[in-house]
Amino acid sequence: MMSINTITCAKKNSKWRKSDTTWTLGLFGTAIGAGVLFFPIRAGFGGLIPILIMFLMAYPIAFLCHRALARLCLSGSNISGNITDIIEEHFGKIGGVIINFLYFFAICPLLWIYGVTITNTFMTFCEHQLQIMPLHRGFVALFLLMAMAIIIFFGRDLMVKVISFLVFPFITSLVLISLSLIPYWNTSVFDQISINRVSLLGPNGILINIWLGISIMVFSFNFSPIVSSFVESKRQEYESEFGPKFTEENCSKIISRASILMVAVVMFFAFSCLFTMSPDMIADAKKQNITVLSYLANHFSSMSGGKSIFSTVLECSASLIALVAIFKSFFGHYLGTLESMNGLILKFAYKGDKEHLTNKINLISMFFIMGSTWVVSYINPNILNLIESMGAPIISSLLCLLPMYAIRKVPALSKYKNKPENYFISIVGILTLLNFFYKIIYFF
Repeated sequence: MMSINTITCAKKNSKWRKSDTTWTLGLFGTAIGAGVLFFPIRAGFGGLIPILIMFLMAYPIAFLCHRALARLCLSGSNISGNITDIIEEHFGKIGGVIINFLYFFAICPLLWIYGVTITNTFMTFCEHQLQIMPLHRGFVALFLLMAMAIIIFFGRDLMVKVISFLVFPFITSLVLISLSLIPYWNTSVFDQISINRVSLLGPNGILINIWLGISIMVFSFNFSPIVSSFVESKRQEYESEFGPKFTEENCSKIISRASILMVAVVMFFAFSCLFTMSPDMIADAKKQNITVLSYLANHFSSMSGGKSIFSTVLECSASLIALVAIFKSFFGHYLGTLESMNGLILKFAYKGDKEHLTNKINLISMFFIMGSTWVVSYINPNILNLIESMGAPIISSLLCLLPMYAIRKVPALSKYKNKPENYFISIVGILTLLNFFYKIIYFF
């Protein structure tokens, strides 16, 4: 009788928990950031057919790639170990150092992207919404980065709380904007479909646009920085009670539901923008190097005649929403970059008392990070090109290629070796990585 009660209790406790819902929303909120504001531009740049194909690929990319990374994190013998510990366990200290380097070079270019984005967004907001004469780019970038550096240096705990608070208002704003754009939908995207527009090859062909679109999907649908913490939490909660198999299945369910939410919100936002903007407007937004919300704000600002209440509200609020999203993403990625660079300095440049030099190392890292971000912000390279050539390829190395390599080399992951989805994940990782070489050939 006791055994039956024990089994019944275990089944009851193994049901979906509140913590599972919390983590589903946490993964979802982590992925929804500033990258989403560029996704409609890249996805819509090739027209309707490529974005429809991207829509079909979005969930498999989001779910399968993150599940592969989660399985790697689950393969460690220590249930409290993070991804660095797991890599060192499987590949030794040299492997841990390599991952640390990859992690740093995966996040630092994202800060450069956000530095360019926040400078352009602030300048276009001042020029179009506040009607202020164009300011010197170097001064604006320096002012914004110094303001963020001061906030980071003196109020880190408050900053983290603010970031967490802003996640869901930002998501709500995206959904409301997507719904509110419906009255402005038009058929121009359908009018552009012709034999010339649907060619498979060439610079503007369907295949090239899908290939480049995969990079922005990897960038926009990315919650890999939090996967290690997520898996560690779930292992501590479930593994001792229900075993590794149940823990892996539960993590897969959470990742699946987070991916569904993420794809639904981002793709609805992308389609709503696509049906509102003509192909020429999307190309112009890419050329201006600004977010889709900033472009829409400028578009409604230039409308003559009677404006609707929505167009007036969007004109005033879109750039502010974009600024909030970029600030949120910048702060979150800055902390990861700082920790990674501090670790590299301590590992290679200093062998003494680590606690004694913590503040000094923080200042050195901050100076390098903010200085390099200011230089890139002043140069003002195209943001989508930066994402496609630097941000997304390195993310894919960690998110796609590293787990696939581990499956072939690590005995604990050998049970996943012959899974058909491995080919899909590997292809996504390789195609995204090849964008780096494509951009070099394209520009030079």
